Amino acid sequence: MITGETQIRVRYGDTDKMGIVYYANYLVYFEVGRTEFIRRYYKPYGWIEAEGYILPALKARLEYKNAATYDDLLTVKTTLVKFNKIRLYFEYEIYRQDGVLVCMGSTEHCFTDYSGRPKRMTEEMWGALQALQGGGR
Repeated sequence: MITGETQIRVRYGDTDKMGIVYYANYLVYFEVGRTEFIRRYYKPYGWIEAEGYILPALKARLEYKNAATYDDLLTVKTTLVKFNKIRLYFEYEIYRQDGVLVCMGSTEHCFTDYSGRPKRMTEEMWGALQALQGGGR
């Protein structure tokens, strides 16, 4: 498994009336972590779209552990846990700057064309993922 880390500063607009990060924003933070992971270990997501692929979410799971508030510096740890030629499975952990676990979860994604039909990833991407994972799953 390979893990990437991305830092996000909580914006005022990310918080709710109680002053804590609104629960749905953690899915946005997962997306930032995943996008940066793909950029770091393959190429920018926009390039993947330019090749005729999109990567919609099939499943998402979140578990909230502690609160994050305005101006907290969060670290999103994104791990590619398994993949095949059509699907990617990621796990996430989000920590505050004091090391406290705030949220954890996972997402599953499927490569499709723009009409929504499943489409095998490119051989270039498959090779890159295998190199990262030591052979794939």
